[in-house]
Amino acid sequence: MGGDEGEFIVQKQSFLSWCWSWWCPMSATVLRAAEKKLLSYLKTPYKGWYVDIGSVVGTSDKIWTIALNTESQKMPLVLLHGLGAGVGLWCLNLDAFASQRPVYAIDVLGFGRSSRPDFSKDAMEVEKQLVQSVEEWRKEMKLPKMILLGHSMGGFLAGTYALTYPERVKHLILADPWGMPPKPATTEPRKSKLPWWARALLVTLEPFNPLWAVRIAGPFGQRLVERTRPDLVAKFSVAVDGDAKAVSQYIFQCNAQRPSGESAFHALNSGLGWAKNPLLNRIEDFSEDLPITIVYGSRSWMDTTAGQTVLEKRPASSYTDIKTIMGAGHHVYADKSEVFNDTINAVCQFADECSDTEDNVANPPEEPRNKKKTKQQSNSSRSRVETTQPPSSAVDQVDPKKNISS
Repeated sequence: MGGDEGEFIVQKQSFLSWCWSWWCPMSATVLRAAEKKLLSYLKTPYKGWYVDIGSVVGTSDKIWTIALNTESQKMPLVLLHGLGAGVGLWCLNLDAFASQRPVYAIDVLGFGRSSRPDFSKDAMEVEKQLVQSVEEWRKEMKLPKMILLGHSMGGFLAGTYALTYPERVKHLILADPWGMPPKPATTEPRKSKLPWWARALLVTLEPFNPLWAVRIAGPFGQRLVERTRPDLVAKFSVAVDGDAKAVSQYIFQCNAQRPSGESAFHALNSGLGWAKNPLLNRIEDFSEDLPITIVYGSRSWMDTTAGQTVLEKRPASSYTDIKTIMGAGHHVYADKSEVFNDTINAVCQFADECSDTEDNVANPPEEPRNKKKTKQQSNSSRSRVETTQPPSSAVDQVDPKKNISS
C-alpha cells in the first residue's frame, strides 16, 4: 500500500508539473534566441559561455557570461543586472563600455540563463551565497581586480561583494541601487490609510515572489509585460529595429523560469522597497580606500537621498561621487543610455589613472565636480550633487553578424 501511495504521489507531481509547463510556456531555447536577438544590436564581437563555479548553492552552479574586448589590458568592467533582468538588457551599453576596456556581463545566479538553485530563506545567508557566487566566478575568470558596476538589486550585490572582498574592487559603481536606506518607520501609518481590502491584499501577496504575476499569467505573460511595462519595452526597441515583441519575450522568458533568484530577493527584502540589512547601516564597514560612485536617475522612484547619506557618513579622505542623470528613471542605463555610457566611461578612466600607491595623485574626471577626494589626491572637499543633461544625438545601429555565442 505504501508503495502504491508513493507511486501515486510521483504521478500526481508529474501531472502537475506537466500542467504547469503547458500553462507557463517557458523555454531555455526561446530565452537564448531572445537574448541573441537583443545582443545582435552590438557592433563589438562578443562571446558567451557558462562558467562553472561549483557547489556554491546547488550541486553544480553555472554562471552565464558574455565578454567583449578581452584582449585589452585595461582594468575590466564587470556588470551585475537588477531583479528580473539579464545580460541582454545591457545591449545599449556594451559597445560603449567595450570601446575602452574588457567588459564582462553575467546573469546573476538564479536569474536569466544561469543556474537556478534553492537559496536559503535567511537574508544574511542569501547575501553570503550571492556574494560567494560572484567571488567564485571571479576566481574562475582569473580577474585579480575589477571595476564593479551593479544596477538596482545588482547594486546591492555589488555593494555587499565590495564589503566582503574590497581588495578585488578597483572602483564600485552603484547605478540606482536598491537596498540602501533602512525601511522607514512611517510605512505602517501609510498602510493604515489604505482601504481594508487593499491592506488585506498586501498581506495576502506578501509571501509571494515579486514577479509571480508573470508566471501565473501563463501564455498571456508576455502580453502582460507589454501591457504593464510598455515604457520598459520601448527603451530597448532601438536594439531590435522596433520589434517590441523581441524585448517583451526576453523579459518574459527571463522571469517565466523557476523563480530561484526571485526567492533570494524575497528573502533579502522587507516590503519590496527595502532590504532587511540595508547598505546604509554598513557604510562605516566599507574600506576607506574603496572609491564609490553612485549614479541616480532624476526621475527614479528610489530614495536618492541615500547617496547624500553615503557621502556624509564616509571619511573625508574617501572618494565618494554622487551623479544624477536628468530625465532618467530607475532604468538609468537605458533611459539615457548615451549619457550613462559617457558617465561610466569617465569613471572607469578615472579608475585607470588612480594608482594603487598613495603617493600617486590622479586627476579626477573633467566633467564631475561632486566628489570627496581620495587619499591619492592632494586636497579633499565636500561633494555636491552633479546633474548631467542628455545629448541630442541618437544611438547608432549596429551589425549583428560579428557576434558569436554558445
